[in-house]
Amino acid sequence: MIQVCSRCGTRWNVREQQRGWCPRCNGSLLAPTTAPVGPPSAGPSPTGPGPAGRPPAGQRGQKRPAGFRWIAVRPGPPPAPRRRRRPLGPTPRYQTIPRWGLVDRTGPVAAAATDSPAGRSASPTAVRVTMLVTSGVLAVAALAHVLRYVLLLINRTTLLPPLVANGSLLMGVLVSLAAIVAVIATGVAATAWLITRRAEVFRRHGQPDPRPEWALWAGCLVPVVNLVWAPVFVLELTHAEHSYPRLRGPVFAWWIAWIVATLISSWAIWTSGATEAQAVADNTVTVIVAYLAGLAVMLLLLRVFDEFVRRPMAQRELHRWVVVSDGTDPHAAESHAAESEATEADPTEADATEADSHAGVESRDREPAA
Repeated sequence: MIQVCSRCGTRWNVREQQRGWCPRCNGSLLAPTTAPVGPPSAGPSPTGPGPAGRPPAGQRGQKRPAGFRWIAVRPGPPPAPRRRRRPLGPTPRYQTIPRWGLVDRTGPVAAAATDSPAGRSASPTAVRVTMLVTSGVLAVAALAHVLRYVLLLINRTTLLPPLVANGSLLMGVLVSLAAIVAVIATGVAATAWLITRRAEVFRRHGQPDPRPEWALWAGCLVPVVNLVWAPVFVLELTHAEHSYPRLRGPVFAWWIAWIVATLISSWAIWTSGATEAQAVADNTVTVIVAYLAGLAVMLLLLRVFDEFVRRPMAQRELHRWVVVSDGTDPHAAESHAAESEATEADPTEADATEADSHAGVESRDREPAA
């Protein structure tokens, strides 16, 4: 059964079910007719159907009623109706602000940091105080040996009282022992902090520290061995934290100064058994230079330590991505330029415009927190 649209003239095969409106232009359909849909049953034309709106070549001479035209109809049964989507329901609403997103989970990180080996007491403040105290002890030791050298110069022409001579000797021994204890304490504190820092950095990368703890302790505290391995451990930490370009200079300066200071201290220890007056004076000068070199090494180490602690790992690792304007909106740029010109022309008018814009924002049906 064919129905023709009175508006667009399209013929619709309604298949024994009368319809009232055209699916294409929403026009009214004419009364159904039993006109043939395709070519006659005698068989199709050998030349096939012609262009749109024309009958086959064998039937072009036949006259067709007004409002009819030839169309292609899909053979077979009508297509199955589309499956309707299930309704999604009402839009969810919240009585309070949801708390299931944008949460800074700092509890487990802090717990993991406290459970790290070696460093429950290796706080940066304690390490810095130890380094400063050691620097002061080395400076005092250098001054004490300078005073002893002055007394040696005086003793060349004047006999010193026994109390002054014995006091200067005891003072040199005491400050030397204090310097040794302070240097050992600084080495222990700095090593504990280094182990803790390395464990935390490698844990953030999802892997354990490739160096065992005993190797770190031995490489940082055993004399002569620590000249090679302690700076290597520090350089590995800089590579793990991606701060090697920033810390390369301070670390190598500290390394070179440490080697030079070790050589000077070794020479001072080697010549400490001299008994002649001139040899004792030379050894005293060498000890003074050794203490000053040790003070320089301690200050360079403090600089390296401050470079590490200046930017905590939490500030470098935690990120929160937010959506911001990229500044490519032409309308926003034009409006910003217009506001700038208005501000330069009339400040009072600009204040009024700003007040109106704030009023418009506040008039929306939204919470201030949103």
